[in-house]
Amino acid sequence: MNTIEQLKYPIGKLSFPKIVSEKNIEAWINHIENFPSQVIKEVENLNLNELAYKYRPEGWTIHQVVTHCIDSHMNSIIRFKLALTEDSPTIRPYEEAEWAKLADANYDINEALLLLKYLHKRWVFLLKQLTPKELSLPFIHPSENEKISLKENIYIYSWHCNHHLQHIINAKKFKF
Repeated sequence: MNTIEQLKYPIGKLSFPKIVSEKNIEAWINHIENFPSQVIKEVENLNLNELAYKYRPEGWTIHQVVTHCIDSHMNSIIRFKLALTEDSPTIRPYEEAEWAKLADANYDINEALLLLKYLHKRWVFLLKQLTPKELSLPFIHPSENEKISLKENIYIYSWHCNHHLQHIINAKKFKF
């Protein structure tokens, strides 16, 4: 991986494991559960100038990363609920990069952190209730017409949390 790719994918690219155990799922849910407190620890004392640091040239600011996580994780909850209540629903993707340019990408950081915290509390509550049968339920992502099980989606968002937490840490370190 070259330097730009290392900055873009600081924990490596997403790669779903071939074998998934209950312990894997529990660990992934724990990553999702702990993410808000980790972000709060990294961000709560930053000033506006520091919130504008980027993790790579032409990347998002810390503030945009936090907002992106809120947007992405809200969408994920909806995707879980669709899969739990409909037969292999096709989800609706959204333009992440365009959403990151909207005015609320710079919404008050303390209120954004509260939203992230309580969003994850509700999400994790739902995730911990899922049965093995429900974990196998899929939704369809239209970009590749790919079926993604809820178990896979838990992994994806565990990775997503760790990926963006590292972006925040790197932004504070490199200050692009």
